[in-house]
Amino acid sequence: MSASKKSAIAGLALMAALLGTAALAEKGGMGGMGGMGDGEGRGAMMMEMFDAMDADKDGKLSLAEMEAHRAAEFAAADTNGDGALSADELSARSLARFQEKQAERTQHMLDNMDNDGNGSLSEDELGEGPGQRHFARLDTDNDGAISKEEIEAGMKHRKKRGHGWGMGDN
Repeated sequence: MSASKKSAIAGLALMAALLGTAALAEKGGMGGMGGMGDGEGRGAMMMEMFDAMDADKDGKLSLAEMEAHRAAEFAAADTNGDGALSADELSARSLARFQEKQAERTQHMLDNMDNDGNGSLSEDELGEGPGQRHFARLDTDNDGAISKEEIEAGMKHRKKRGHGWGMGDN
């Protein structure tokens, strides 16, 4: 295989890893935070990616800007400078991007939910999780418990409506 083909494959692998990591980061974190699983998070992620690539900040992406961004991402991932991305380098770059995004999400949670300003979240400040908020709706037979069948029915209903649950089904 030629060096240019290897470079192209490595570049595609890097972009796939970055996009995959961004998708994981979007679905990760505390349940129900930040528009996860509803398309809202993906749209914000795409706009962030656009802004990062728009080097001259004119609101448009040129082919040169896209190529420069790709080259910069490749160089950042190629920590040993050999012009190729090993599995370790791809994993390290993906992990670093995930950690950056998670740090942003954590700070956003603190900014929005830390009512007493002490830099941490108490159980009361966290509030209810999505399970508690949707319990009554999911407990369709009103027996005070949610069965596996009720969860599956809820997933099918959401998928029909085009929502998904952030579990790989949308």
